[in-house]
Amino acid sequence: MHGDIENILMTEAEIDECIRRLAAQITADYRDKSLTAVVILRGSLVFAADLIRKIELPMTVDFIQASSYGAGTISSGTLNITHGLEDDPTGKDLLLIEDIIDSGNTLLHLREYLKGSGAASVKVCTLLSKPERRSVDIEADYTGKIIPNEFVVGYGLDYDQKYRNLPYIGILKRDIYE
Repeated sequence: MHGDIENILMTEAEIDECIRRLAAQITADYRDKSLTAVVILRGSLVFAADLIRKIELPMTVDFIQASSYGAGTISSGTLNITHGLEDDPTGKDLLLIEDIIDSGNTLLHLREYLKGSGAASVKVCTLLSKPERRSVDIEADYTGKIIPNEFVVGYGLDYDQKYRNLPYIGILKRDIYE
């Protein structure tokens, strides 16, 4: 599995430092609000678990699952919500937790969907962002790291549901997915 990685983009220590920085900012910004962390499954699960444990506020956690990728490496542009929120978001401040913003299609649709749900606010926190891949106008309110246009896996990020369990983020060798 490690032999499929071209090089490491973020080590475990770099990921931890990034999460501590994001959690401190979120804690400061949401101090007097009713925070609900909305975890986008599946890729964001690892990042979200580490992030919410470092946010020093009472909060609730909910999950949403949506995809526009399937088994490919390029977004299809069609959003499929396969699991909606369990709790009523009306009046709550939602923090949508994403692993990576690539084209932005999935996140844009999810953010608009949640804004229409009666939430008091909807903000986005992402571990990684690839601005040069963006095909829609969306940016996160909290961004861990801007990365180059490479196909990355590990720390929850996958290729065809594999590599999520790597403790770091690495660039997948092209011959694996081409």
